[in-house]
Amino acid sequence: MAQAGITIGSKVRVTRVRDRIPADLVAALKADATGTVKDFRVTDGTGIGVVVELGGGTTTWFFDDEITPA
Repeated sequence: MAQAGITIGSKVRVTRVRDRIPADLVAALKADATGTVKDFRVTDGTGIGVVVELGGGTTTWFFDDEITPA
């Protein structure tokens, strides 16, 4: 699991982004950096990514250290 207390359906806030992201995702995060956890995924065989649906319906994944409970 990502962080304690973060489960599918949890509300989270994106606090940072490690990699370059598309301009539309930057705009979505600037408008509202909160979303709902939809799933988890293995990122590189050792890490866990968190699939988040943002307010505008955009769904993407973030590393677990890029989000916090909202």
